[in-house]
Amino acid sequence: MRLLRRILTWIGIVLGVFVLALVGLVALDYARDNGRLNAVTNTTIPGLGGNPDVRAYVARPQGQGPYPTVIMIHEFFGLNEDIVSKADLLAESGYLVIAPDTFRGSTTSLIPRAIYQVITAKPEEINADLDAVFAWLESQPEVDPNRIAVLGFCYGGRSSLAYSLHNDRIAATVVFYGSPETDPGILAALPGPVLGIFGGADASIPLKDVNDFEKGLEAAGIPHQISIYEGQPHAFVRGAEAIKAGGAQGEAWNEMLKFLDANFRQVSSRNRFDENQSYLAPFDIAYYLRLVFEHAFGSAHNTH
Repeated sequence: MRLLRRILTWIGIVLGVFVLALVGLVALDYARDNGRLNAVTNTTIPGLGGNPDVRAYVARPQGQGPYPTVIMIHEFFGLNEDIVSKADLLAESGYLVIAPDTFRGSTTSLIPRAIYQVITAKPEEINADLDAVFAWLESQPEVDPNRIAVLGFCYGGRSSLAYSLHNDRIAATVVFYGSPETDPGILAALPGPVLGIFGGADASIPLKDVNDFEKGLEAAGIPHQISIYEGQPHAFVRGAEAIKAGGAQGEAWNEMLKFLDANFRQVSSRNRFDENQSYLAPFDIAYYLRLVFEHAFGSAHNTH
């Protein structure tokens, strides 16, 4: 018994030290938030309906507008340099790109805090902030209001799909390895075509879910293109330099460019729904538990 108590005591001490260290690390990370966001934002967008202003990064293409425009939603880490580099790269192809902070001032490189950001981000607030972004874009003379698409990565992929189900003026939707909706009755409200890009080795999103997503889109009559990149982990499309290097992430990026180009030429054929429709994505705890494992120990561990 004495040995057992000693072992349990040491286990408790080790766990206590670990928890204290983690709390201290997260607290230090919080203190750095403002500086990090300052480095990756260049625009402040007025909030709507009493909501706070939205900070964002805007990348503008060369030439004269009005431009086709893309709202780019970050991963669960928050708005960071990786997303900014992707926004700049997409702008090189002739798109105005806006990457908003949807965590209202929070960004991190720590997985525990990234999960906390997702857990505490309310779907109605995410949609409200994206509504502010959309309204701001419609007021800009350099933006073609009939050619505004939304795309996102990981958490942002799920959020992009959810926002398209909320806003019937979105011209096209791109989901990079975001947890998909599979109900045809819900997917029928999508106002435009969908591109879904997933990794075949992504344990956080079972291939069955991807296949059910494709079947749901087909049953709902939504134009779609679903691609699975064999052997690729979660979050395999990284920053601009990695994309330019080619491989699967370069192929996925080029697939997205072709999709946007094709569907921005066909915006007049998209569906129209009740402007008062609203969709709030349910919180899927099982997905985010799998996501934690993927980033901490699984195939996505080496992508960040």
